[in-house]
Amino acid sequence: MASASSKKVIYAALMANSAIAVAKFGASALTGSSAMLSEAIHSVVDTGNQGLLLYGGKKAAKPADAQHPFGYGMELYFWTFVVALLIFAGGAGLSIYEGIGKIQNPHPISSDTIDFALFGMAISFQHIMVNYVVLGFAMVFEIYAWCVAYREFRRTNKTSGFFKAVRNSKDPTIFTVLFEDTAAVLGLVIAFVGIYLADNLNMPVLDGVASVGIGVILATTAALLAYECKGLLIGEGASPGVVKGISAIIGDDARIKQTNEMLTLHLGPADVLLNLSLDFVDGIDANEVELAISELEAQIKQEFSEITRVFIEAQSVAGHQRDLNESNT
Repeated sequence: MASASSKKVIYAALMANSAIAVAKFGASALTGSSAMLSEAIHSVVDTGNQGLLLYGGKKAAKPADAQHPFGYGMELYFWTFVVALLIFAGGAGLSIYEGIGKIQNPHPISSDTIDFALFGMAISFQHIMVNYVVLGFAMVFEIYAWCVAYREFRRTNKTSGFFKAVRNSKDPTIFTVLFEDTAAVLGLVIAFVGIYLADNLNMPVLDGVASVGIGVILATTAALLAYECKGLLIGEGASPGVVKGISAIIGDDARIKQTNEMLTLHLGPADVLLNLSLDFVDGIDANEVELAISELEAQIKQEFSEITRVFIEAQSVAGHQRDLNESNT
């Protein structure tokens, strides 16, 4: 399930993108800018994506039942993958389609003027200025949302570099919003440059080129998200630090001779399944083995809160190896 910090990031992005989408559509309708329309589509897709992430977090929080004995935690990974598909199809596809249409049939951005009175003063400005104003406000909101997402991401991933932290992260909600906001900021820069050059160089085709550029950014973002989500969907183990810590706990227990096998699997961002096959020292009876297993499970769960389920098998090294050989034949 999504954590409280994850929800904070999603809500910040949801509010920003909702307001920005309305302003961008208005500016696009007024000025006829292809790049601005692509940005408006981008914001609508992002708004829908944040809604899907919240829905996925709610579904992931459902308790385990007979049909899903390990719970619904991986719902979050599935809906994050759907988000990646929507960014690609809805955002990138429509932006590139709109841009190609503008390149094939270029038309200038509207240079009409708007005249009105404010506090007794006559004010006049061109339609195209609406684009710059909207893009400026959008940049402020997107940078704010990006900062919120980045702070939360680094708070939970302090020790490693950015790209390594993304690879190691098991909570897709935060890095999904971070990727989306990064794409949004880059898209705003491209839109601003494209609109400015199209107007000042009298080359409306550049407005279409900017729209295609926004689509390429979104397609790249979608590909990165899909790649990260794929690993989570097919099953990723616990972090090396957690595995090393569990090994240390086992190694300090004098009742355990050897670890035959340790298997971990993330069922959610903070929901890890642990399977252990242990060879206990000779000479201890069944009651001592049961006590050792109970104490070991309690210690592991106490030190690593993300370990929610522990299954421990008592088996000799020879017996474990025989089972492995039989399963491989």
